[in-house]
Amino acid sequence: MSAADATAGRADAAGMARTKAPAVAYISWIALALMTTASVASLRPSPTMAVYGLACIFLYVVPAIVFLLPTSLVSAELASGWKGGVYNWVSTGISKPMGFLAVWCQFAMTIFYYPTLLGFVASTLAYVINPALASSGVWTALVIVVCYWSGVFISSRGTKGVAGLASWGLIIGTLIPGALLVLLGAVFLGQGNESAAPMTAENLLPQWAGLASLVLIVNNFLSYSGMEMNAVHVSSLKNPGKEFPRAIFLAMGLVLLIFILPALAISWIVPAEQLSLTAGVMQAFDAVLAVFDSQWLTPIIGIALVAASLGGMLTWLAGPSKGLLLISRQEGYLPPFLQKLNKNGVQQNLLVTQGIITTIIALGYALIPQVSSAYWIFSVITTQVYLIMYLLMFVAAVRLRRTHADHPRGFRAPLLVTMCVVGFTASLAALLVGFIPPSQFSEGNPLIYFVIVAGGALGLGLLVPWLFYRFRKPSWKQPDAAAQTEAEVSGS
Repeated sequence: MSAADATAGRADAAGMARTKAPAVAYISWIALALMTTASVASLRPSPTMAVYGLACIFLYVVPAIVFLLPTSLVSAELASGWKGGVYNWVSTGISKPMGFLAVWCQFAMTIFYYPTLLGFVASTLAYVINPALASSGVWTALVIVVCYWSGVFISSRGTKGVAGLASWGLIIGTLIPGALLVLLGAVFLGQGNESAAPMTAENLLPQWAGLASLVLIVNNFLSYSGMEMNAVHVSSLKNPGKEFPRAIFLAMGLVLLIFILPALAISWIVPAEQLSLTAGVMQAFDAVLAVFDSQWLTPIIGIALVAASLGGMLTWLAGPSKGLLLISRQEGYLPPFLQKLNKNGVQQNLLVTQGIITTIIALGYALIPQVSSAYWIFSVITTQVYLIMYLLMFVAAVRLRRTHADHPRGFRAPLLVTMCVVGFTASLAALLVGFIPPSQFSEGNPLIYFVIVAGGALGLGLLVPWLFYRFRKPSWKQPDAAAQTEAEVSGS
């Protein structure tokens, strides 16, 4: 071989290497912080915390420290070392059955999450049509059923580009209305109007009403959940060890501002005893816009909030079920009926089955006298089911650090064991406290509340996956179909 041929060969080899190993597309830590903020922050929980006025700061900051921070850093280490999401983390760290339980809870929480989200949509939409409908359980149930099944129809057709709605949703349905609400609230106070909630130092802590007071913090755990999904982006940072903590702390600050300031603004304008947990955002807008003779903006803001919520629902609708479908085809956890795909490659049978359960739950809004009570109960059930997954994740993280100490990781969480202990303890406490009726349910029957919450959380979160696992059959495994599904999921 001549020198020229050798040179040409080396050039060709270098060219092939460049073709096979494209440059990694890095993102900045600020971009990751904004992505995290977009996926976590929302105005929806603001009315729930506005009831407690200045104490909402405490009720948001505590869960951020004992739950948001540990879940963010721990899931980042797991995501940087093991692909496949929470199923692979828990399966490798504990066992495959526990991995199935974890991915099931990640999916099952959405069964109660959608009625909660769409309950907010119903109350918001009521202010566009007729504000009196906001307290109607029948109206709320009708909107939940229609919106959910419309979402299933859209998702089953394999519609692409829906994910882009989430980014616009942050701007249209969260940042702009939230900033406007805070601005108008500040002007409202600046004009000499008295705040509906006292803003003095002695009101920084919530009033103690026994264990029922602790339930207030439980609902905020759900507000911060989902960080394990954002952790997959840790490998896209140039220096994960330094940049990921920066991104998390910036995101925490932004999320706290988006959660706290609108809640405070609502507490300035709407008295706690008049506040609806589902329609409180629109109540505040309607009240403050009336002060400025600008109530014509209320329907426009309502439409923006509805559009953002529906966009968020569509982006979430097929996601968790795809992960469950893939694992079930590989390991045979679900019967073949629930594993079937339609002609567009969408798990339609799984979505339809989920929709039937969601429809039944939606009737709870029509049967439970107060819409706000139904909203709270479903929020607690959603949180408890999701917390089961987090308990397993923290245990798996400690075991993986000990049993796979040399496994390569792009990011190593500082004080991981301490973080896991804090996160596990906080999650377990929140799960147990969720069975106690909050102070605003003092007039109701605590036994009925316990039965509803326990039946929903433990039945859906533990009993149902145990039954699937107990009665599974070898014929349920479809490894070839699982490989095809994985390719479709990656390409979607």
